[in-house]
Amino acid sequence: MRYVVGYTANARGGDAVNLAVALARRQGATLDLVMVLPEDSPYNGVYPPVAGFESILAQQVSQWLDDGLAMIPEDVPAAAHVFRGESEAAVLIEAAGELGASALVIGASSTGLFKRFSIGSVASALLHASPVPVVLAPSGYSRTAPITRLTCAVGTREGAEGVLTVGVSTAKRRGLPLRLVSLVALGSEDAGTSVADAKEHLRSIAEASQTLEASTLDKLDIDVVVGSGRTIEDAVDALPWKKGEILLIGSSRLAQKNSIFLGSTANRILRALPVPMIVVPRDYVGTDDDLLQTNQVPVLDAADPTEVAK
Repeated sequence: MRYVVGYTANARGGDAVNLAVALARRQGATLDLVMVLPEDSPYNGVYPPVAGFESILAQQVSQWLDDGLAMIPEDVPAAAHVFRGESEAAVLIEAAGELGASALVIGASSTGLFKRFSIGSVASALLHASPVPVVLAPSGYSRTAPITRLTCAVGTREGAEGVLTVGVSTAKRRGLPLRLVSLVALGSEDAGTSVADAKEHLRSIAEASQTLEASTLDKLDIDVVVGSGRTIEDAVDALPWKKGEILLIGSSRLAQKNSIFLGSTANRILRALPVPMIVVPRDYVGTDDDLLQTNQVPVLDAADPTEVAK
């Protein structure tokens, strides 16, 4: 199992490394730190390359990658790579395919007062094109202990089956508590949704699924909640979030088959979310190399895992 980490020599790159370690720890997973450099081009700042420039650049990149690898604990295998290309997002997707990665992990910058996600051009491109799950680390993410709870956002529109199937199978193999969430904005057509309605909706999805048995929902320790507020952002704020938690969300129904397209609701969730997010491609089916798979019991931080994430 491998995860490609889109590494940059700044705080955002450090956030991505920390989250990747949390996902990979005690799974035998390998992290591949990938730095993307531009190809030699007449449009580059130095072209043709000045004598000695490439050597200086190579030394600097090598130092940056050494710094990135130094952040990864000894119990997580890791390697570093340099890829070249015109589009950083396209190169990261290429690297994920070439290295056989199960996911792309990147850091999302934040300029808000409350350290919310702010999506840059590279993250935006990945969230609209990647054929593998994209994992976003919020600004300032420092936790490297294993993930402690999986929350799955399940909507009422087409595509809910896929994300529910991935969420259930991931939680089952990982031995993680699973929380299924329906988010409702007051004034929407779903504004009167109750927990009982949400559970019935989930059961109807499972019964219609070709890959998930309805009885599976009864066998797992699943917490079903409905978050409501004046807006979707308020609904996200109203929910309690634990440290070590991660949110799983599906792609918009507008996405092409086996690719990601981040819809308007997901974008709104992202603006208020205090924990990392995994976005899975449309029609994505989890495999034995699932994001959170492990056969071992997770080791928690000494800190109380029920502590609310800030």
